[in-house]
Amino acid sequence: MRIALLDDDVHLLQQAQAVLQEAQFSCHVFKTGRDFLFAIKRESFDLLIVDWVLPDADGLSIVQHVRQQFKLTMPILFVTARDAEGDVVAALEGGADDYMIKPVRASELVARVRALLRRAMPQIDAERVFEFAPFRFDLRTGQTWRGTEEIELTQKEFQLAVLLLRNLGKPLSRGHIREEVWGRGTDVPSRTMDTHVSRVRGKLDLRPEKGFLLAPVYSYGYRLEQLRGEVSADQSHAA
Repeated sequence: MRIALLDDDVHLLQQAQAVLQEAQFSCHVFKTGRDFLFAIKRESFDLLIVDWVLPDADGLSIVQHVRQQFKLTMPILFVTARDAEGDVVAALEGGADDYMIKPVRASELVARVRALLRRAMPQIDAERVFEFAPFRFDLRTGQTWRGTEEIELTQKEFQLAVLLLRNLGKPLSRGHIREEVWGRGTDVPSRTMDTHVSRVRGKLDLRPEKGFLLAPVYSYGYRLEQLRGEVSADQSHAA
């Protein structure tokens, strides 16, 4: 899971990043609202953590901007020293999903992040088999089926297919895909990623005539969509 953390406190950034990465999250840190918003435009994340007081903006305005302009639905956790009831209410009404008071306790931060992600993606919690009709993925053995037919996927193709289906309708940046499938810090050529996407599309038959559209998002990444209703031959060809 990818987390974006915005705070101008260098010590907190280092501490929180270490704690979250030890808990198996990929944590990207930002010191200014400008850098944070720029990253959100170019990358996709599963959860945002935002401080209130920043050198170039305030966290509440950042959260409101994210909700109103980007229409993003991922959970947002406010982490701040402001503890007045009015501040808590303003943050939650402004678009935050939870609120933590500094100083941050490591175990509580991880617990709150996991709780927010469970609510956002309940199917992931304690899951062994991931199902999305007509597909079924055994997350422990790496086996894949379409109905009763087993589909042969490599490990990377399996991870990519599950990632795309779990994020149906959501644009995923290349950086997000690279980290989830190949691991953070891995240098994966664009051609390699494109080849894997093409193989997943072909092996799972993710095509308009089958009710799915797996397409690139220009200068960003990929998005898998489930098409509603019947798709004509002309529509299928155009897609």
